[in-house]
Amino acid sequence: MTMLSERVSQSAFDGSRLRVVLLLDLHDGAQQRFLTAYEHMRNQVASVAGHVSDQLCQSIENPSQWLITSEWESAPPFLAWVNSEEHVETVRPLHDCVRDTRSLRFSVLRETGNFQATAEAARSGTGLQSAPRVGDGVVRHAITFTVKPGSEPVVADILASYTSPEPQVDSGTRLRRTSLFMHGNRVVRAIEVQGDLLAALRHVAQQPEVRAVEEAINPYLEQDRDLDDPNSARVFFTRAALPAVHHLATAGGEHATVQRHALYYPAKPGCGMALARLLAQQDEAAADDPSAPIDSSTIFQRDDIVVRLVDARGSLDSAPMIALGAQGPRKAGVLARLIDHDALGTNSSLTDEERMSRFLASADMRLITDRRA
Repeated sequence: MTMLSERVSQSAFDGSRLRVVLLLDLHDGAQQRFLTAYEHMRNQVASVAGHVSDQLCQSIENPSQWLITSEWESAPPFLAWVNSEEHVETVRPLHDCVRDTRSLRFSVLRETGNFQATAEAARSGTGLQSAPRVGDGVVRHAITFTVKPGSEPVVADILASYTSPEPQVDSGTRLRRTSLFMHGNRVVRAIEVQGDLLAALRHVAQQPEVRAVEEAINPYLEQDRDLDDPNSARVFFTRAALPAVHHLATAGGEHATVQRHALYYPAKPGCGMALARLLAQQDEAAADDPSAPIDSSTIFQRDDIVVRLVDARGSLDSAPMIALGAQGPRKAGVLARLIDHDALGTNSSLTDEERMSRFLASADMRLITDRRA
């Protein structure tokens, strides 16, 4: 019998197959346009590495309700596709057809039947999630965007001084925490939601306090957006999305002395997923060390942007390599090879551990505000 870990965990890197479920509610009369757009999308996604199959279904009770399911060899290739510019452009024709949409993602834990996909997945193991994960009912998500150089002090002041929105979304959903950080002209906003993430995001977008903040920072954004234009807002937040790919928390819960940090890891081109995977492996290893100062760690990744949200007991300097996600000289060397050279510096007289220790100071993002509901 498989014993369940007491750790709270989620991960895109467990090697299990992924089932993606997309629920759609179409505008009246948009079915044929939707089918044309879907055929284009289907042909595009069929050539994406890691894609196994997909199905398009229509409700037998309500013809405006549709369902797209797809299967992937594992989560990383799907995340790389869904967060790409190619995907943004591919799904653009669908937006005018759809009244409402909801995306759900599941690791395959058990299955019955002799499916071809099972045989294909067997090449790299069972393709099934080995055991149920232990959760805490909290969904973690982040967005990131850049502001015009020179505007950082103004933007930081706007983001620090807004009035918090109403935390209760509905009977089952509540905003728990929002943490805002800056690194140069890059902003990262991490949120924790108890319940339904999509419902919480829609709730936040409708709050006048949040809308006022978004309007106030609009002139300083490097990527233009029009919040009154649904397509413009959708594209902006799609590109800004920074999904959580790994989360780990110790069984003992949060300590009173915990401090929240966000570490920014600019990856070499094409190395973002590999960097996130390495950090996830190192966090799993550190969780077995009772002397490690990390209470919890969440890794967010999109393209070559990797952000690691760390709740640590005391200063990160007390165990810099563990805090950075690199235990020992070999892992420090691997991590150094995945990070953009401009972020590490070019001093060849330093060891990889020394370079990474110096990198820690520059990677630690500036906390703008950290609010609990």
